[in-house]
Amino acid sequence: MKKTRILIADDHPLTLRGTSSFVESLGYAVVETCDNGITALNLIQLHLPDIAILDINMSGLNGIDVLKQIHEKKIPVKVVFVTMHKEMSIYKYAATYNAFGYVLKEHAFDELEKCLSEVSRGERYLSKSLAGELIHDISDYDSVLEKLSLTERKIVELIAHQRTSRQIADLLFISEKTVEGHRRNIIEKLNLPKEKNSLTLWVTRNIKPK
Repeated sequence: MKKTRILIADDHPLTLRGTSSFVESLGYAVVETCDNGITALNLIQLHLPDIAILDINMSGLNGIDVLKQIHEKKIPVKVVFVTMHKEMSIYKYAATYNAFGYVLKEHAFDELEKCLSEVSRGERYLSKSLAGELIHDISDYDSVLEKLSLTERKIVELIAHQRTSRQIADLLFISEKTVEGHRRNIIEKLNLPKEKNSLTLWVTRNIKPK
């Protein structure tokens, strides 16, 4: 069976060596290691590993910047963060750009094996110490929607049903330009990244169609 190929980037030499040794002990093939984001992005484009394990705090490009570049360039690699950052805002931003795993360094020894196993199967993994807070944060559907107008709520519901802006405009008897204006307002109210697909990505991950 072909081994899952992994690249590892971390700006702490001891952490980098330790993570590499641990990952290899699990039976994965570590194709490259490096200590900064620019090198990580270049090596990812060169080797196209199955998974990239990244720290967030790195010189050159931070881990989130590398993830954003991977997402925008449509590079077929699954990104796993092993980080000290516990802020939910950072996790949500990473999720917006399709991060597959998010593990806190303090729990890496206990959680990285399961994380890599799940990500290798195309599933997503969130560090257990963050999962409870995240579930509480995104499952309070009514609380989130309180920030939105009735029209904006309906648009969110239609996005959850995978309707395009053109289809939403037709269903609500408004112009597509008006729909796009509402989408920008929703992004602002929910404090999402001001990227073209950020609202669609957020709705897909957090809102279940009724």
